[in-house]
Amino acid sequence: QVQLVESGGGSVQAGGSLRLSCAASEYTFSGSCVAWFRQVPGNEREWVAALNTGDGGTYYPDSVKQRFTISRDNADTTWYLQMNSLKAEDTAMYYCAATYYAYTRTCPTRRPYYGHWGQGTQVTVSS
Repeated sequence: QVQLVESGGGSVQAGGSLRLSCAASEYTFSGSCVAWFRQVPGNEREWVAALNTGDGGTYYPDSVKQRFTISRDNADTTWYLQMNSLKAEDTAMYYCAATYYAYTRTCPTRRPYYGHWGQGTQVTVSS
């Protein structure tokens, strides 16, 4: 079974930056979608970025648009989340996710559509 392993979380002051990484252990996710979600205890898991590895399209909710950037390596085995201008409300556990299903010019933004998940990495932003 493929494993996804996140890294790069930590503590940063408001206005700072962090870069998260997610490495897939065995398979590549070419021609499908990879994504990042975040969750605060007591809240639902929230989608924050998605990338279509087939056409390169990227998608973000308004809450992180122009601050977060999702990208990938050429082999589609590792993807990244560059987070700039971080705010205290960005504090959460961040999870990477992936699906093998093919999507055209879109990616799902809801948790049930992703079948593979990492264990999470904590991001804490102090104000």
